[in-house]
Amino acid sequence: MFDRRLLTHIDSPLLLLLLVTAALGILNLYSSTSNWNLAGTAVYIRQAYWLGLGFGLALLVSLVDYRHLYHAAPFAYLAVVGLLAFVLLFGKTSMGATRWIDLGPFHLQPSEIMKPVMVMMLARYFSRQENPFGHSLRDLLLPGALLALPLLLIMKQPDLGTALLLLFIGSTMILFAGVRRATLAGLAGLAVAAAGGGWFLLHDYQKQRILTFLNPDRDPLGAGYHIIQSKIAVGSGGFWGKGFMQGTQSQLSFLPERHTDFAFSVFAEEWGLIGCLVLLGLYLLIVVRGILIARKAGSPFGMYLAIGISAMLFWHISVNLAMVIGLLPVVGVPLPLFSYGGTCMVTTMIGVGLLNNVAMRRFMF
Repeated sequence: MFDRRLLTHIDSPLLLLLLVTAALGILNLYSSTSNWNLAGTAVYIRQAYWLGLGFGLALLVSLVDYRHLYHAAPFAYLAVVGLLAFVLLFGKTSMGATRWIDLGPFHLQPSEIMKPVMVMMLARYFSRQENPFGHSLRDLLLPGALLALPLLLIMKQPDLGTALLLLFIGSTMILFAGVRRATLAGLAGLAVAAAGGGWFLLHDYQKQRILTFLNPDRDPLGAGYHIIQSKIAVGSGGFWGKGFMQGTQSQLSFLPERHTDFAFSVFAEEWGLIGCLVLLGLYLLIVVRGILIARKAGSPFGMYLAIGISAMLFWHISVNLAMVIGLLPVVGVPLPLFSYGGTCMVTTMIGVGLLNNVAMRRFMF
């Protein structure tokens, strides 16, 4: 039975930071899509619905003792791997990628769900296999295999952005668990070799994105158009910005995907450097809050769980921001709580629910 005394331990700062950031995201979506003539519910209203659903799920996740997830992790992992395989066989194809399961009212993207599930699996493994001298390559064979299977399925869709994020999250948790120097050197060598050989496994459009990243001007009206327009939007915001709904790149439709991948570009143009610093400050506080929760966790499993979710949020934010200002290729990674997308919003909120869950039970052993 649920102990009501746990409610006094809800991490209010974390939830407040989350709601403020999500509210800014909905306001930004209103600005970027208000001139669209779409049938049905407006994009920003739908995002508010997803936020409400996600917040409800976060509270629900908070009520279930996270230590039960230790036993549920393998079953959840197998279920989502099954969904990834199902996507390849019967999934919905859009813009050359097969990433979704059509459920009528909405489309489910299993690759997004795999992120918190992978965090649960790795948290389970490392909480059982702690090694004060660092893990050897042999110790990392099982977690490496657990990470590699969904990575291959996601790459097959193809979805390079989500695959990279999953790799970054898993690598962060492995490094946090501790790796011997010799093992780390060996893994670095394998990573370099894999990066070189992986080039030949990429699809043509993925190679084009990387080449365009290195030189956007080689195809300014084609593959380089997105990043060029995004950099113009971010740079033209200046110090104070052009004002709410006054950004020319977004309002005049020069900026593509302005409600999803390039939502930050819209915000930067309208609110300038000052607004960007405020938003980055909110994200920084969310990630730092997650690390503090991990530090105070009541069990090793809770600690690894909080670190993994914090890594998930950190890499999502970092990759998207680097992408829209030209520091990384455009790989289709949304900005958490800001970009439009139901599955991403729900996944983020479930992750926040797990963080709150660990925080609520930090005094229980």
